[in-house]
Amino acid sequence: MSVLPTKRVRIYDVAQAAGVSVATASKALNDTGRMTDETRSRVKEAASSLGFRPNAMARGLIQRRSFTVGLLTNDTYGRFTLPLMAGVSEALVDQGVSVFLCAIEDDPALAKIHVDAMLDKQVDGIIASGKRIDRQLPVDLTNLSVPVVYAFTKGPDDAVSLVSDDAEGSGEAVEWLQSLGRQRIVHVTGPKTFASVEERAGAYRASIGEGARVLYGTWSEQWGHEAVAQLWGEAAEKPDAIFCGNDQIARGVVDALRERGVAVPGDVSVVGFDNWEIVAAATRPPLTTIDMNLKELGREAGRLVLALAAGETVEPGIRKLPCQLVIRQSCGGVPRS
Repeated sequence: MSVLPTKRVRIYDVAQAAGVSVATASKALNDTGRMTDETRSRVKEAASSLGFRPNAMARGLIQRRSFTVGLLTNDTYGRFTLPLMAGVSEALVDQGVSVFLCAIEDDPALAKIHVDAMLDKQVDGIIASGKRIDRQLPVDLTNLSVPVVYAFTKGPDDAVSLVSDDAEGSGEAVEWLQSLGRQRIVHVTGPKTFASVEERAGAYRASIGEGARVLYGTWSEQWGHEAVAQLWGEAAEKPDAIFCGNDQIARGVVDALRERGVAVPGDVSVVGFDNWEIVAAATRPPLTTIDMNLKELGREAGRLVLALAAGETVEPGIRKLPCQLVIRQSCGGVPRS
């Protein structure tokens, strides 16, 4: 048996149900024009009860907007971009704005193709995101016809940029370990060439003071194993806490300690950085770590790109959003209430 298509509810149907003109119904639904609050509410209630969905193309022509935002990234694996995109979508969905993602890898030609496609689609704005905060995407996004917000990637000095506060997160991790009575805290982290590595290491040194020790390596579990082998191969007194530059390193550290019969967190507390749940929750014991709040960073990026698209003034510069300590079992102590 064939199914007849459902008849589309039109603005005329809403106007008739609310007892107003089509012009009044349109103004009420777009929150424009002068009318009583009662009339505006009556129109919106009628639209809701009828299941009316405004025509996005017509609405765009009226307001000269496409109600779309492009998210451009070279983060191929989505480690940072996917949670950020979830936040962007949350911020924009209530505004009737859709987000579409374009992965450009590190290919300038591909990046230009995607940017041109976004501009052809007349997006209201672009959010540029990446896999590290000290590298620009391989495409020039200056002097475009639409606003651009940079999130977790390097932008021009006069742009609006959002990053996680690495130094604040690092300080919070060390402060927590110290509150547990740990006194010999070593920092095992990634490549020294990363700005985020130096920010975290700098905050760690500021908290520890004299005797602060940083071991630089790669972003890998293997490096975590190698760092423990190095520390336990020395004649010096062993650390009672290891603060790691990311969760992959921390997982390698925990596994290497267990292989040596060192109890975590009984003998050594371990804290990571990222709160990459697929790694942190699967570590044994589950990993205490710093969450970079990428979803919140995405929400803020979405809010700001809409503000710029609406012509609002947004001060340029780098905005650092706070991180959050997520306490699990790898460091000991009682979770904060």
